[in-house]
Amino acid sequence: MEENELLVYHVVTRKKMNLGQVIFFDKNQNNTLYRFFFEKEHLNAKGEDFIQILQDHSTSDGLNMNKENAEVAIKYVDQTIRAIREVIVEMVRLQEYPVYPSRLSCLYAAKSYEDALRWKELFDSYNRDVLQIVKLRVMGHSFLGDSSLLPKEDAVPFSRKMEQAREYWEGKVHLDLPELLVNGHIEVIEIIDDFTNLEKR
Repeated sequence: MEENELLVYHVVTRKKMNLGQVIFFDKNQNNTLYRFFFEKEHLNAKGEDFIQILQDHSTSDGLNMNKENAEVAIKYVDQTIRAIREVIVEMVRLQEYPVYPSRLSCLYAAKSYEDALRWKELFDSYNRDVLQIVKLRVMGHSFLGDSSLLPKEDAVPFSRKMEQAREYWEGKVHLDLPELLVNGHIEVIEIIDDFTNLEKR
């Protein structure tokens, strides 16, 4: 698959982008999704992680945890099941769809400005601060996917999760709001909206 030039839109949520800024995603460049699921650590005030809490607070009658330790446990389990999902999705991609961008080494974008506005509405509903909407020129690969087809955060066998990952990578889009994964050479060519200022550009 050859690299293609695309014009896409990106909803900026963490750090503002600048006109002319260049980002490059290849297999060695990890994105925020990767850092959140694979590098984040959850500890209690004593510096204990979930496994240490289990070892220190389990008794013959069961598990006795205070609120803080229960919160650490819930956050760890939630992060771990999502990390497992992403590992399975990446494993299937590497085996069967290696030309598509990795979900762990890409920029998430939208095909149109209207889609970007709908992503902004979704982020706003989760109280996630949207800083800008920018237009990008991408020289690389892309994949249009439906996140509702990703493996679920449940206890089904991993073989079923692999089937769900294949359904995702087949590129069938059922949602009105698909996710566009892009990698390669990415340049900010226009700041369309800056929500950190009241005025719209």
